[in-house]
Amino acid sequence: MKLLGAVLVALTLLLPGAWGSEASRTCIFQTLAEADHEFCRGDLEVIYPEVGDVSCSYIPKCLGYRKKLSQEWAKPRVRYPWAKKNKKYILVMVDPDSPNRANPKNRFWRHWLVTDILGSDLRVGKIKGKVLTDYSRPKPPRYSGYHRYQFRLYRQPPHQSISLSAEDRETLGSWDLHDFVDDFHLGHPVASTQFLTKNYKD
Repeated sequence: MKLLGAVLVALTLLLPGAWGSEASRTCIFQTLAEADHEFCRGDLEVIYPEVGDVSCSYIPKCLGYRKKLSQEWAKPRVRYPWAKKNKKYILVMVDPDSPNRANPKNRFWRHWLVTDILGSDLRVGKIKGKVLTDYSRPKPPRYSGYHRYQFRLYRQPPHQSISLSAEDRETLGSWDLHDFVDDFHLGHPVASTQFLTKNYKD
């Protein structure tokens, strides 16, 4: 489900009762506003159960999607159709809005970091490699507004062993992503995308 505009997902739920009556509920996925949409480049897909590709969209509250994202769904499939089969890649997932977008004093909060991903796996949405940070579900605090959850894909330099410092391994917050990129000469991402969500109780 590539979200290039406002996508209307119509879900029909069968209700128990007389003569199998039906009721339909709709859930609208909106694409990001222009300023946030510019971050989405290169056709990177982030695929969760029930909703498909959420790249460059807001996660709606309806049908419990925000709650499922923060409490139930496991790591997404991440697919990059243009990956070079014999090259290796690095996937980074971060929240730049911790604890909130107006005062992101804990930027960047690291949610997932995997290196040595083969392009052949990435092309079919398999994230297999060296896990430096296990996947952590998006759980924005209450009343903190929308948070951006960004996925950045880098080409891994040949024969380069990627690691985190002892200090970085001790905490997920206030990670200096730019230093990490500079230290390992990663350059610009080959593809990037993000989705926005807020606390499911808000």
